[in-house]
Amino acid sequence: MTTQASAPIYDFSATTIDGKSVSLETYKGKVLLIVNTASQCGFTPQYKGLQGLHEQYADKGLAVLGFPCNQFGQQEPGNADQIQTFCETTFGVSFPLFEKIEVNGGNAHPLYQYLTETAPGIFGTKNVKWNFTKFLVDRNGKVVKRYPPTATPEAIAKDIQGLL
Repeated sequence: MTTQASAPIYDFSATTIDGKSVSLETYKGKVLLIVNTASQCGFTPQYKGLQGLHEQYADKGLAVLGFPCNQFGQQEPGNADQIQTFCETTFGVSFPLFEKIEVNGGNAHPLYQYLTETAPGIFGTKNVKWNFTKFLVDRNGKVVKRYPPTATPEAIAKDIQGLL
């Protein structure tokens, strides 16, 4: 079993939407909900639910981390400023957003390479199928579950509560 001190997820870094490098070690001891997002997707209204989870559980130890991605139907075409402005003004997003990344293929962000390897999808598929795929990570850095885009933030709240 991986201990909190050596959990591989804490070895990764990501760049925030405003260009700052952040080690995931910053989130050690927190429950993480890691989501690939897009601003022009049918699932985009899930931003509201993700923000709701953030507001309800951040003080109990949840960190929602949003990773914009343009790999699915080119549904995240904007630059960092456009994405951030859209998320803040349309959905009141205040949880951390990161720079636009790829989640599949040879240029996939190393964090997503790890997530998809550790928590494969249905039938063992590794690739992320679409925007708003979610990965739940416990306080010890262990990837607990992968959720499909159709799983709403509200529907996974009980799983989050169980880890808090």
